[in-house]
Amino acid sequence: MSITKDDKSSLITEYRLEDADTGSTEVQVAILSHRIRSLTEHLKMHKKDHTSRRGLLKLVGRRAALLKYLARTDRSRYLDLIGRLGIRAKN
Repeated sequence: MSITKDDKSSLITEYRLEDADTGSTEVQVAILSHRIRSLTEHLKMHKKDHTSRRGLLKLVGRRAALLKYLARTDRSRYLDLIGRLGIRAKN
């Protein structure tokens, strides 16, 4: 359910904007999306794990807030990110 150090490093290198970037909106959304996918798979097997379901909903809310911020500040980066991650309909 948690993200490994190697997975996180590869996500950071794939979605960063510059060499020293580790916390841009794109990187944060990519890491959250990875954790959401992992938790979703966990919940398919463990349907009664309500604690993890609550955590999943918190992660989805945090990702939605970051995507809303990115859409408001830089629409082209937002559209590029959701296209690369394969989330949301392009508005």
